[in-house]
Amino acid sequence: MSPTLRRVRLIAVVSVTQIIGWGTSFDMPAVLGPRIGAELGLSNAIIFAGLTIMMLMSGLAGPTVGRMLARHGAARVLAMGSAWLGLGLLLLSACHSLIAYAATWLVFGWGGALALSTAAFAAIVEREGAEGKRVIALTMIFTGLSATVFWPVNTWLADGIGWRNTLLVLAALQLFVCLPLHLFALPKPGARTTLATEQEKPPLALSPAQTRLAFLLVAASITIAAFVSFGLSATFLQLLHQSGASPALALQLGMARGVLAILARGVDFLFGRRGNPVLTALSGMLLTLSSFILLLALPASTPLLVTFVVLNSLGSGIMAVARAVLPLAVFSPAQFGLQSARISLPQNFAIAAAPVAFAALMDGAGVTAALGLAALLSGIVILLLVQLQKLARSVSPELTPSPRET
Repeated sequence: MSPTLRRVRLIAVVSVTQIIGWGTSFDMPAVLGPRIGAELGLSNAIIFAGLTIMMLMSGLAGPTVGRMLARHGAARVLAMGSAWLGLGLLLLSACHSLIAYAATWLVFGWGGALALSTAAFAAIVEREGAEGKRVIALTMIFTGLSATVFWPVNTWLADGIGWRNTLLVLAALQLFVCLPLHLFALPKPGARTTLATEQEKPPLALSPAQTRLAFLLVAASITIAAFVSFGLSATFLQLLHQSGASPALALQLGMARGVLAILARGVDFLFGRRGNPVLTALSGMLLTLSSFILLLALPASTPLLVTFVVLNSLGSGIMAVARAVLPLAVFSPAQFGLQSARISLPQNFAIAAAPVAFAALMDGAGVTAALGLAALLSGIVILLLVQLQKLARSVSPELTPSPRET
């Protein structure tokens, strides 16, 4: 099989399984959650707390998953994740109590750690090496559509056969579509990279102490950026309302945000062939920071809100890709899965805590305080990335691309 066909096959398998993976787990409660809560007598707050349990469990599982990726390879780990997500869906379909509901989301958290994002990106890097950055960006364009695909699908199924039978259908997708695709459809890792040393060679010649520092800079950047992104995503409509947008305008701008974020991922794919992950992350965070500063500094108006959404959405979309590939700025392709899984521990904790933190801040102190915190944290991420770039230049200046190459 030609390299082009192998890459197309890789992108297709990862995209399909990630769309199904996110659509049947993290995106599922948006449609089925109120129906589940109504039958079990649980409030929406408790229902959606399942997602917090999932993200916390996924974070705790990160280091273990990293070791599994290094030992067994991404295909087997992804297949195990599909099996666990299928089990979670089966258990949820039979759930009748709060304790059982909470326990089910622990299963989702373990399955998600094995099957979502980190292991999928590791599968790409196993097969594409350092060139996997662009493939990851492309697959993220497709996987960003998981809610767009599964919200109407889940609604149609639930209206027709009820939420319990809908969960059985979703479990079947995990067990009879995703699991076989992971085991049998992914291209073999060794066929793409002919020299093992190519996978083992790190992009920077770092000492052990410098490697630890670089890991801390990467982990802190990714974690804080995720906290800002996910915290504001969950409260975005509320932020627009408090900034002066009418309900109709806020909804329109909120819908546009998703489209612009996906567009930013596409632009990164088209023009990021020779890009540096650190500079990509810096560009995303600068756009994000500028959006917060504008909304804080200028009187609210419709043009200002539109500008804010455009800048913030483009920055968030670029940074979403950068968070996925930033470890490749420091670590070899062979180390990518392990290090990404280690970073997922603080990152998932941040994702779990961010919506609650930003909602509480917005309710208690107002939108200005929330925007101020977001701007402060974005500025901290930029400083961390600048330090990471300085470290890269100090040890391997020849590996740092010029601005026209990014």
